[in-house]
Amino acid sequence: MERSTRVSVFESDKPSEIQLIKSKLDDAQITNAVENNYLTFTTTPTATSLKVMVDLQDEKKAFDIIDAYLQQSENQ
Repeated sequence: MERSTRVSVFESDKPSEIQLIKSKLDDAQITNAVENNYLTFTTTPTATSLKVMVDLQDEKKAFDIIDAYLQQSENQ
């Protein structure tokens, strides 16, 4: 059984932004998953950070897609 290493390629506390990134990766046929982590110390106990995780071999392609999205949203 092959074990895959997953890495975080995007983090946000905004579910709508996470969903948008997730759908862009889905469109590019990059397998991804969202992980939910509680933030600690300086934040409220209810604040959570969402992470989009991809397989290590898809990391560069995922970053290219995310960078293009971030540049596009900055220019609007």
